[in-house]
Amino acid sequence: MNHLEERFFNFVKKLGKFNKRSMFGGVGLFTEDAMFSLVTEGRLYVRGGRFVDQQFEKLGCERYKHVKKTTIATVNYFDISELFEKQPTLLSDIIKDVMENSRVEREFKKSKENRRLRDLPNMQLTLERMVKKAGVPDVDSFLEIGAVDVFKKVNTTYGGDVDVKLLWKFAGAESGVHWTLLQEPMKRALLQQV
Repeated sequence: MNHLEERFFNFVKKLGKFNKRSMFGGVGLFTEDAMFSLVTEGRLYVRGGRFVDQQFEKLGCERYKHVKKTTIATVNYFDISELFEKQPTLLSDIIKDVMENSRVEREFKKSKENRRLRDLPNMQLTLERMVKKAGVPDVDSFLEIGAVDVFKKVNTTYGGDVDVKLLWKFAGAESGVHWTLLQEPMKRALLQQV
């Protein structure tokens, strides 16, 4: 850990409780499981959102660019390294707001009202689209209908040419586990219902 990181961690400690985890080749700072800061490659980044985006933009902070193998993703974290070095007191209230915004957003994302099909285990955007096209519009409907009947609907919609692994994925999603954790007796029982 370099001197800048150590000073930043001590600074944030005064603003509220947080913990650290490895993220994107650096260290993510979390408050109540909500990430609000990233320290990587000797730079300090703080999460944007709501009205703090405008504050960071006015202060000349650039957004974080996460370089992947073939693309560059610009994410809503702002580089506050220079600002922290020159005007750390200016950041106190902003970072408190960022921490609170992160907690509030995390709570909303975890709330029942915000659950999306792709948020369930084993599901991703492609499967969410398939399920919706088959007439299952949301998580509550998915859970009410059940994995077997959702599979039947998807199978009918896609002409009976759907891989049986999809049934396992739906059953895992319904149970809240990864599909590879389903035991063989359960898989056989599911197949008998199809």
